[in-house]
Amino acid sequence: MTTARKPSLSALLLGDYPNDREVVRDVFVQAGWQLFEAGERRCALDHLENDLVHVVIARADLPGWNWKRLLFEIDRLVLPPQLIVTSPQADERLWSEALNLGAYDVLAQPFDRDELERVVAAARRHFDTAPLRFRRSISIGAA
Repeated sequence: MTTARKPSLSALLLGDYPNDREVVRDVFVQAGWQLFEAGERRCALDHLENDLVHVVIARADLPGWNWKRLLFEIDRLVLPPQLIVTSPQADERLWSEALNLGAYDVLAQPFDRDELERVVAAARRHFDTAPLRFRRSISIGAA
């Protein structure tokens, strides 16, 4: 009798990634990781509530739902995944704000595949060491 082995890392890719989606998929396939994908809020919340997600990779400019609100939703989970915020305009201001509010990291787009793999793997390791229901004090005002 064989048992299905769970992937060592599962992540949720949230948002529109027309130029980066194939790179992300390829990195995950090569590493043997599981990737969930969601284009909108309800689908993302379904994955977060029903699947073990270690890492969320989300665009900073989610339509109708900014990354700060996403961070608030993540923080409400019993096992909150690590959030990686992405943006074509990833600058020092976004990086500073995201990290100060509790995101794990910020990645510039287009993705560098080695950096993507390194940051996602590090976020997964951080997931294991973070205390359960760690509460971040964040403002969910407009981005």
